[in-house]
This record gives sequence, structure tokens and C-alpha cells, in this order.
Amino acid sequence: MSVRQTIQKRIGDALAPLHLEVLDESRMHSVPEGAESHFKVVVVSERFIGVKLIERHRMVNGLLKPQFAAGLHALALHTMTPEEWLDKGGAVTGSPPCMGGSK
Repeated sequence: MSVRQTIQKRIGDALAPLHLEVLDESRMHSVPEGAESHFKVVVVSERFIGVKLIERHRMVNGLLKPQFAAGLHALALHTMTPEEWLDKGGAVTGSPPCMGGSK
């Protein structure tokens, strides 16, 4: 199973998201081809209702602790309640280009 698929499964099983996107953005960073090390994750879940943003991020990071130990380097997290998702029009902004590395 790829890192992307593992992330999807772990988050899906734990948070029952209404919307989940896991985008591999490793190609935008100075890493070897096929590294699967940088991801953007959009999670919309009712489990985030009443939960502060920092706690939402801690929840997701905790779910992916084994992946971080195995080489996952970075997550751009967008964690929203269904109402917040609707307020944003069902979209998030694009990721900025990498500022580090040799690319």
C-alpha cells in the first residue's frame, strides 16, 4: 500500500470524513523521485465540531505517527467541520512553491 493510501485509510477509519483529499506534493520539493514524503491533506469531519484547530492537527498527526517514523516528512493540513467547508465553498487554496532545497 502506498503512503498516500495508508494516510487515506488511517484518517478515513478514525475520522469518518465527509470529504477527504490526500495529495502527494513531493514532486514540488527537493526529494528523490517517488519519495512520497510531502502531502496536502484536506479533511472535513463532524468529529472536528467544537475542537480547536491545533487539536485537530494533533489528532491527524497522531494518527500518522507510524508514517512519520517511516519517512513521512511534511503535511499541509486543512481540517474543517462541514460548516467551515461550506463557508469556504468546498475548496482550499493551492500550495505555495517550495522555498528550500535545490529545485
